[in-house]
Order: sequence, then structure tokens, then C-alpha cells
Amino acid sequence: MSSYPGPTATRPGDTAGTLRLLAYLALAITLLVLDHRGGWLRQLRSQAGLAVQPVWALAGLPGRLGSGLKDGFASRSALLEENRQLRNDLLLANARLTRLRNAAIDNAQLRDLLGVVERGGLDVQLAPILDIDLEPSRQRLVLAAGSGDGVVRGQAVIDAGGLLGQVIDVTPMQSTVLLLTDPDHAVPVLIARNGVRLIAYGRGDRLELRDVPMNRDVQVGDVLVTSGLGGRFPAGFPVATITALRPDESQAFLVGELAPAAQLDRGRDVLLLRSGASATPLPATPPPAATPPAPAPAQPPQEPQR
Repeated sequence: MSSYPGPTATRPGDTAGTLRLLAYLALAITLLVLDHRGGWLRQLRSQAGLAVQPVWALAGLPGRLGSGLKDGFASRSALLEENRQLRNDLLLANARLTRLRNAAIDNAQLRDLLGVVERGGLDVQLAPILDIDLEPSRQRLVLAAGSGDGVVRGQAVIDAGGLLGQVIDVTPMQSTVLLLTDPDHAVPVLIARNGVRLIAYGRGDRLELRDVPMNRDVQVGDVLVTSGLGGRFPAGFPVATITALRPDESQAFLVGELAPAAQLDRGRDVLLLRSGASATPLPATPPPAATPPAPAPAQPPQEPQR
């Protein structure tokens, strides 16, 4: 015969758990209703978000620092590369500017030489300067033209300003010019103003007159031209201008300091008067004006600071 166990007894712990669950549900429903009507939970969430915002900022600081350093290094590398490229471009532009300036100077000098030929109707040949020797005791030019180009010893050499000197040595490819300022050179001259005959001597880096009688009509500023005496130089070519007069040591004669008419220390080309040519002498004109200086090259950009 089976026995009947009777009704199951309820344990106190299960009842308490059920009551807590019901209480939580009631509280949740109450909060939902209140939030729906007043929105105070939304405000609470906003306040909580503001409270934890510094924590988020602190947590993201290492990442932001790393990203900033990476961007900074990338920007500096880009600036350095751009600076290097700008420096290279500036150097190239300055080199081109220098080349153009030199070409302009050469062009102006060639125009001056051409003007001399046209004004004087001269029979000449153009010769480029290959080398120079302007020591006080040796005033010479070496030209890139020799006997193969028709150059002969004794030819007079001029530029746009006036007489430079004469050819003293010739090889098949080159020739050597003795300048007026060489200590071994002397040229018969006369004063264009009154025809007084004198002799101009070379002094290494300048010209001078010697043994000029006190009673001669010689003045500072007089222009001296070749006299044609001796047959070496045609008459009428400008030689120099008297810049100063002073008595010599004997006080019986005058010594004159001269400024050469030719540009002895500049130019890349000269003119050789052809031997036996019949030409109108070069008019006595002042030397060409100096070419104005070119603007200074721009300075390269500075390195970016760390």
C-alpha cells in the first residue's frame, strides 16, 4: 500500500528570492515610467558622462601623443626635403643668372668693338684672349690666334677704348701681345689739343710721361693719341689721358701720370689691325662706361627649427 507524501513544503529562501525579484521588477518599471515622464535618467547619464570624461582623456593620451610625434616627425622630414630642394633650385638659378650676366657683358664688349670698326672703317680681325700676365715687371696678353690666322709680329692691338699694345711673338696657334704698360714699352704720342709730341712709357701698372719741358703746353686732362712716328702704330689712336703733372727730381722737367684709354684689365676679345691696311684712325673717345653691378643672389632658405 503506497503512502501519500502530502503537499510540498515551501522553503523560506525561495520565497525571499521571489520577493526580491518582484521588488526589482517593480523598481525597474517605476524608473522606466519616471524616466519616460521626467527624463531624469537621461540627465543622470549626462552627468555621469561628464564625470568620466577626464578618465577617457587620460586613457587616450598615450595614443594622441604617439600620433602627434609621428605627424611632427613627418612634417619636419617634409620641410627638410623641401628646404633641400629649394636650396638646389636657388643654386641652379644663381648659376644661370651668373652665366646670363657674363653673356650680357661679353655681348656689350663685342658691340663696343663692332662700333669701333664701323666708326673708323678699320681693317681688323677679332682675336680672343687666351691668357694674361699682368705682373708689375711683365705686362703681356696671349691671344688664341697665331700665324695660321694671319697674325704677324708688330701688329697693333686695340680695343673699344684705344691702343692696347703690339704683337711681339707669334706661333702657329697663338700670339703674344706686349701691353703699353710693360716697362719695356714706349709709344710716340701727341696731345690731341695742340699736337705737342711726347713719348709715353710703361711703368708696370700704369703709363707716364718723362722729361717734359716746363715750357710745353701740357695740361691735366689732355688726351694723348698715337703720333704715327716710327711707323709701328697708325696715327690717331687714343692712348691715354693726363691725370697729374709734377716736377721731376731735377725740377727742370715735368713727369705726367697717365690713365690708359684701353681697358687693359678686362675684356675677352681684342682687335688686331691688319698690316698695311688703309683705315681711318679711331676717334679719340672716352672708354666705355662700366657695366652696372648685377643684383646680389638671393639667400638660401633657413633650416626649420626643432
